[in-house]
Amino acid sequence: MTARILQVPYIDQSVRYPTGCESVSAVMLLRFLGVEITVDEFIERYLEKRPMTERDGRLYGPDPRECFCGSPYDEDSFGCYAPVIRKALEKALEESAGGGRYIVADETNTPTSQLLSEYIDKGLPVLYWACINMREPIVGPIWNLYETGEEFTWISNEHCMLLVGYDEEGYYFNDPFENHGLIRYPGAVVEDRHAAQHGMAVGVKMRAVHGRRAAICTPVPREEDS
Repeated sequence: MTARILQVPYIDQSVRYPTGCESVSAVMLLRFLGVEITVDEFIERYLEKRPMTERDGRLYGPDPRECFCGSPYDEDSFGCYAPVIRKALEKALEESAGGGRYIVADETNTPTSQLLSEYIDKGLPVLYWACINMREPIVGPIWNLYETGEEFTWISNEHCMLLVGYDEEGYYFNDPFENHGLIRYPGAVVEDRHAAQHGMAVGVKMRAVHGRRAAICTPVPREEDS
C-alpha cells in the first residue's frame, strides 16, 4: 500500500509555544485552507483561555472543554480540549475566510478509520489528540473547577497534532513538538493514545469545493512561525 500524505505547512511549537500544540496545529490547518494567520494572532484573537491559580494549597482552574487552562506561552500550563478549538476555528474562519464556506466539526469519538475516509481521502487534514511522542498517558494532576468547585482530572502527556496521512500500518502527522515535522507513528499505538485522550479530534469540511485538489506528496519543507 502506498502512503497517502497531504502537503500541509509545518510550524514548530517548541521555541515560543511550549504548551501551544492545539493552537499551532489549528494554524497549520488554517494555512492549509489558505488563511493567512500567525499562531500569536490565533491565540490572542480566537482562543478562550484562563489562568490557573492556587488557593489554600489547592489548585483551581477552568474546564478544558470550555477554555485553555493557562497560557500556550507557559511551559507549566496545560491545554484545552476539542470544543475549545472547534469554537476558535469557527471564529477564525468566519472573520478570515467567510464562515459560510466551512463546517467545523467536533469529531470526538469518531473512529480513526472514518476520519481517514471522510477527511484525509478527501484532501483535508484533521486535528487529532494523542500523547507527546506517544508516551504513556499519566492520570493527573487534579484541580477544582472555578465555576462549580468540582474536581477535574487531567490526563498528562496530552498532545494535539495534525493528522495528514496514513499507510497500511501507521499514521502520519505534522507534529509540532520539538520540531518533529512530518512524522509517522505506528497505528496501534496512535489509536491507544488517542483513546486515552478521550478520542478527541476536530475537522474542517468545505461546503463546496471549486476545483481544488489536495496535493499528495513526500514530506514538506518545515516552516517556522514568525
